[in-house]
Amino acid sequence: MRVAVVDIGSNSTRLLVAELVHGRVTEELVRRSTVTRLGAGVDAEGRLSEEAMDPVHRTLQGYHELIEDCGAQKRVAVLTSAVRDAADGDEFAETVKERYGLEPHVLAGEQEARLTFLGATSERDPEDRTPAVVIDIGGGSTEVVIGTGQEARFHVSTQAGVVRQGERHIHTDPPSRDELDELATDVREILAQGVPAEQRREVEHAIAVAGTATSLGAIAQELDPYDPEKVHGYRMTREECERILERLSGMPLEERRRVAGLHPDRAPTILAGVVILLVVLELFGLGELEVSEHDILRGAALALTA
Repeated sequence: MRVAVVDIGSNSTRLLVAELVHGRVTEELVRRSTVTRLGAGVDAEGRLSEEAMDPVHRTLQGYHELIEDCGAQKRVAVLTSAVRDAADGDEFAETVKERYGLEPHVLAGEQEARLTFLGATSERDPEDRTPAVVIDIGGGSTEVVIGTGQEARFHVSTQAGVVRQGERHIHTDPPSRDELDELATDVREILAQGVPAEQRREVEHAIAVAGTATSLGAIAQELDPYDPEKVHGYRMTREECERILERLSGMPLEERRRVAGLHPDRAPTILAGVVILLVVLELFGLGELEVSEHDILRGAALALTA
């Protein structure tokens, strides 16, 4: 069966068209990602703004044409932090259904976490019992999911995201050290409260998905153009992440847009993303992470298209 999944997040809108056979993704036909920043202003205003929704609608129209060309038999959309937090989120979800023929799923944090873990671990050895944490840093939230094999046993959706925390703390270009430190302190408090110490102590391996992680993997390898095969499975040390943060935080935005491996549209949010990722590694006492291209898109394709 050919399925299409659109992930409408706080920072980006993404598309996966894939072939499913016997509950497995056998081929990815189309994968697209567009930075749309739907979550801009939601933290302060509590609503989706017209200015933020317009780029999403333009992107969805283009995705709709791709989905039609591919002849997808099942078409779903997952809507995450920005939509579930906004007072007008349900209205936006209904518009997505009517205009683009996508079955909308406004995910609770628990659902988002479970689908992310499923996607990240779907092709791992189910007999590997190494306790792992899957980290999904989004625009308005960060999902932290802990489990073994392909089974999640703890999950939390925290109110820490690249758009949300960036708007709160980064006000200069380039940001000051104090701004980044304040951002880290904010995130540390949120995550320490959200993930009990006893859960953190058991974890031995980190898998990071979504735009911050894949961008870091591409920057570390200076990939231009982006190559998902080289990014998927790439391992990075905490020290390497810290070096990249130090380098990028010293650049003004326009210079960051030209960094090899970093899509220009992710330049405004990459600093907040790296800070969040480093705080997670610090709290879990981990010195390394594995970057994965398999995330909530794949999880939704497996779980929501039956």
